[in-house]
Order: sequence, then structure tokens, then C-alpha cells
Amino acid sequence: MWMQNTAAAVMMTPVATGILQCLPEGGLEVHPAVNRFRKGVMLGVIYSAAIGGMSTLTGTGVNLILAGMWGSSFPEEMPISFSTWFFFGFPLAVVIFFALWGLLCLCYLSKGSRGVLSCYIDKSSLKREKELLGPLDFAEKMILAVFSVMMATLLFIIPNRKQEGEKLMDWNKCKKIPWNVILLLGAGFAIADGVRSSGLADVLSASLGFLRTAPQLAITPLVCLVSSSITEFTSNNATATLVIPLLIQLAKTTSIHPLLLMVPGAIGAQLAFLLPTGTPSNIVGFTTGHIEIKDMIKIGLPLKMAAIGALSLLMPTLGKEAFIFLD
Repeated sequence: MWMQNTAAAVMMTPVATGILQCLPEGGLEVHPAVNRFRKGVMLGVIYSAAIGGMSTLTGTGVNLILAGMWGSSFPEEMPISFSTWFFFGFPLAVVIFFALWGLLCLCYLSKGSRGVLSCYIDKSSLKREKELLGPLDFAEKMILAVFSVMMATLLFIIPNRKQEGEKLMDWNKCKKIPWNVILLLGAGFAIADGVRSSGLADVLSASLGFLRTAPQLAITPLVCLVSSSITEFTSNNATATLVIPLLIQLAKTTSIHPLLLMVPGAIGAQLAFLLPTGTPSNIVGFTTGHIEIKDMIKIGLPLKMAAIGALSLLMPTLGKEAFIFLD
């Protein structure tokens, strides 16, 4: 929610793998519940990171792309603010999260697995692992403080208490920040503008002409399904920069409000639950070796359908309250 979804997955994956190290290595003699638990934990980390990113405007680049394209294409309309998106995105994320929790419990926590897992993981073992970490040092405390106040400038002011005159952040360290993410977002807007100016948007939007005659209640699931299918093979940001301009062009040639197309398109671009290539957070979990593509499909496919269903219910109800300009 409060950090980029990929960053959240990168941060939580070592925590999850640290807990899983308490379990015995896989083999014929290991109870099946142990291996299922491994898969469930790792799938929970990568999917919850993606779901949490939906709830805030800054949680994922797709939401920022949506807000930016809405503002640039319809400057006379009310912009999508952080609070506006949170009012809609947070309840949607909560519904999808509980769907994920139910699926993981159903598929990976069978009856009797608690007794098996308690032999390896309990509160005392987790407490021992926590004690091994030791107290927070100065740099860790400072990083937490800076994150809480959301003021990046403090990084260049607070000393690190290691060498006289050194700060927590200097320009040499700043240059190591992955600026390519910011450049990728900017490139996405350039691609979107190129799609519009070249006329490609008109050609591709014509292929979505079936939406013109579709019932209004069917528009949200159809758009979300198309977008979520594309995002399995390309990154979510790339999908958003491709799909949203097409939906904007389609909205301009029909009587459909643009946000009734753009929001489902943006949410669908974040439902990359089937393949590792859909989003970097999937790759982070996949490279641990605890999950396979078939595990992602097993949970990801019903989760995708549940997310599309939740969006289809919330868009014409809560969506009209959040985006008051839909009326």
C-alpha cells in the first residue's frame, strides 16, 4: 500500500524464506503439508504485494499511469487524487485479499496440517529468530524515521554517526537509485502519445468495437478480462500504457464514460497472477524455487476471476461514489 508493490515483495520475500528455513528440506520423507505450506507462503507474499498496490495511487506504477493519462487526456475534468483512489481501491483490495486468503487456506492448509507444521514452526522458534536479529542499529532507526515522515530531504541532512560529516544519503548513493523505473513511467506516456498521434489507437480501438453494443454491466468485466490477459505476457506498466490510450480513444467515439473503461483496464493490468513474467514481484517469488508455474495457475486463475467479479460489483456502486464525475 505505502510502497511500490515490487519493493514490498523484495522486502518480504527474505522474511518469508527465513521462516521457511525452519522447515525440513523437501523429500519423500517430508510430510506433504510442509511442501504445501512453502508454496502457500510464497504465493501469499507475491500476490498480496500486487493486491496491496491496487489500494493506493502510489502503490504501483499502473495507478500513476492511469491518473496521469486521465489528467492529460481530460484536463477539464476533476483529477484523480490520492484520497479519491483510496476510497475505491482500498475496499477492492480488501475483497481480493480475502479471496486470496480463502484460496490459500483451501489449497495449501488442509485439515491436520497445523499439527504437522507446529513441530517445526511455533511462537518460540520465531521469537528466537527475532532475538538473533539483535536490536536496531542507528542506520535502521533512521531509515524507519525517514520513511514515517515521508521527507526524502532528511536523508541528506541526518548524519550516519560512522564518519564525521557523512550523511545517511549522498549523491554517490543517490545515483544508485533505480531511476529506470521513473524513466519507464515517462517512456510509457511517450508511447501512449505515439499510439494516439500515429493513428494506431484508432485501428486498435476499432477491434474493441464490440464494447459499443455491450450492456453497461458487462463492460467492466470484459475490459478487465482483456487487460488482465494481455498483462500475463507483458509487464503491468507496459500493458497499461498500451491499453489505456485505446480505451480513451474508444470512449471518445462512444457515449461510455472514459473512467468506466480506464479503471477496469488499469485494474486488469495488475491482475498478473498466472505467469512469472507478468510483474517483477512474481519473478521475485518464482526465483526462490518454492513455487512453480502450475502453482501460480492453480491459485492465480480463480483469484483473477474473483478479482474481476469484485471489480464488476464495486465499479457501478462504490465507483460512482468515489469518482463522482461518473454521474
